[in-house]
Amino acid sequence: DDDVVVVTTGARCEGASPHNAPSGLRAGERLRLGTPATGLRTYVAVRGGFVVEPVLGSRSTDVLAGLGPAVMSTGDVLTVAAPDLPVPGIEVAPVADPEGGDVSVRVVPGPRHDWFTDGAWASLVSQGYAVTSDSNRVGLRLDGEPLARARADELPSEGLVRGALQIPPTGKPVLFLADHPVTGGYPVIGYVVDDDVDKCAQLRPGQTVLLHEADHDRQP
Repeated sequence: DDDVVVVTTGARCEGASPHNAPSGLRAGERLRLGTPATGLRTYVAVRGGFVVEPVLGSRSTDVLAGLGPAVMSTGDVLTVAAPDLPVPGIEVAPVADPEGGDVSVRVVPGPRHDWFTDGAWASLVSQGYAVTSDSNRVGLRLDGEPLARARADELPSEGLVRGALQIPPTGKPVLFLADHPVTGGYPVIGYVVDDDVDKCAQLRPGQTVLLHEADHDRQP
């Protein structure tokens, strides 16, 4: 029932208000988001935020763990909170649009690098992997030549961070994203450097990701 200020960022949608910049919507107006030309995810923020009960300090939904508010469905109504902070002095935040086509990212060896044959790492950083349709916020399932293990032992589950490249029995990497769990007992051959993980979150099924070994003198 009130005017609001919104911002869209991430994948740039057709027909959206100015991207990466605040835009006013009068009461009753609608924000329509078309299909992005590149990228997969568009983020919409509203000044004041949404009135949602936080869980463990977050108002997001974790589908894998079943935490947070229920998954949204058609017809749901969200209440916008009254702003309680001054308006930021920012007219536009210049963020590059997600890349289309092949995307290159940097990787470093992981804690179980030695569980694989000498040729496995060379194969990992020299071939292109296709993003499959089985990918989601948990991780990207990548399709390419399988990586051979030097050890067949089983591991206890281990903690990890986003960007981890876990190799399940298929030999094809799973690149973990924001909603990742623990390892599930499979070895982690490497990690995508943190500055490049956000690129991976915008990859569409069918796109190719090229993994290159990071220059240790230049990596962030």
